[in-house]
Amino acid sequence: MSGEQRKTWTSRIGFVLASAGAAVGLGAIWKFPYMAGTNGGSAFLFPYILMTFTVGAALLIAEVALGRAGRGGIVTAYRNLAGRAWVPAGYLGVLTGFLVLCFYSAIGGWTLAYFAEAATGSGLITDQAELGKHFGSFVSDPVQALGFQWLFLLLNGLIVALDVTKGIERISKFLMPLLFVMMLVLIVRGLMLPGAIGGLEFLFKFDPDAFTWSALLQAMGFTFFSLCVGCGCMLTYGSYLDQNSNLVNGCLWITFLAVIASILGGLMIMPSVFAFGLDPSAGPGLTFITMPAVFAQLPFGQVFAVIFYLCIAVAAITSSVSMIEIVVAFLVDEHKMKRAGAAMLSTLALAVVGALPCLSFGKLSDVTFFGGKTIFDLFDFFTSNISLPVGGLIILWLAGVRCWPQIRENITRNTSLSEGAVKFLRLMMIGFSPVLVLVVLVSGLV
Repeated sequence: MSGEQRKTWTSRIGFVLASAGAAVGLGAIWKFPYMAGTNGGSAFLFPYILMTFTVGAALLIAEVALGRAGRGGIVTAYRNLAGRAWVPAGYLGVLTGFLVLCFYSAIGGWTLAYFAEAATGSGLITDQAELGKHFGSFVSDPVQALGFQWLFLLLNGLIVALDVTKGIERISKFLMPLLFVMMLVLIVRGLMLPGAIGGLEFLFKFDPDAFTWSALLQAMGFTFFSLCVGCGCMLTYGSYLDQNSNLVNGCLWITFLAVIASILGGLMIMPSVFAFGLDPSAGPGLTFITMPAVFAQLPFGQVFAVIFYLCIAVAAITSSVSMIEIVVAFLVDEHKMKRAGAAMLSTLALAVVGALPCLSFGKLSDVTFFGGKTIFDLFDFFTSNISLPVGGLIILWLAGVRCWPQIRENITRNTSLSEGAVKFLRLMMIGFSPVLVLVVLVSGLV
């Protein structure tokens, strides 16, 4: 089959919203609130903001610039810019994106299930113990868990089957503004509750006693997770960026929106949690076990529950399409497949392999590795602690050293960046960013 001519985003706003959608995802609404809750609130938030606008932004600019300069997905771009010796590093990126979506799609399925329950009102229960049992029963039921995971993957496959402008860009232009509007509605409602001020203080009032080395490490790791850098998502999106677009400006907008979305995610949840005297350090169950108890006690709680879980589902989809796009772009660029066929093959492969982490909460819960890690944990550990940091180091080396002339030309095109700013960016790429990525890598392994 013949390959297809490479598309470009129809506008800068299309690129920014699609990329922001990739960055926001479940990280902002599901992961940020519980990570902030278990790491001292502001003691986690402030380091995260600082590192995102410095180290994270530099890595994002490096990855997008590699994509635009390489004019292809991660394997094609690495070959075009650095030669065939770097092709295996590109394969690592494709594998990382594939494995992340294998377990991410299981969580995406949970969001669709909880949205359906909110719509029918069946999930609004005040007893958290009962909610915990309900959640455990759902994720361990193979029919329900796999059914919703496959539905989630099908939605992703249908979106990426269209070309980039008609699929990812169009849906992002609609869903991202909708997401922010819905988040604001929930925030306003939460802030109106008596006792909500406790949630604001928890997030924004800096407590030196709450600051720990663990919180700092968690903030470093979440910086890379929240910007979706290291696996090639942003590189692939960068390959669709028009050659005359202001790359640095677009990346800074993406960084800003990712941080704002995370803060809004915290504001959606923490004021309500404190208003009802619930535990902010409930961990991953904060979204699926604690929040239904909140909505059950609110006037018109079902309406707000529907909006809340629709928010999460939208965020999950805008992020996951960027991961499946890594695989689809690889098949189109390297194997000359038609986009629709590549999307279908990718979706089927994800459904088959993704069933393993999905079933690790039920039928395969007794299958463990390396000290008790389930298949879900193993996929998460390999990608989050090994392949994403390693991918980030490769991107920084290629952008800051091996391919710097091409990267410099891309980041200075149609911008008013001073020579000092360019030197600072390169210093971040070859100095501070690799050190912090190495810290995340080593601490994750230890």
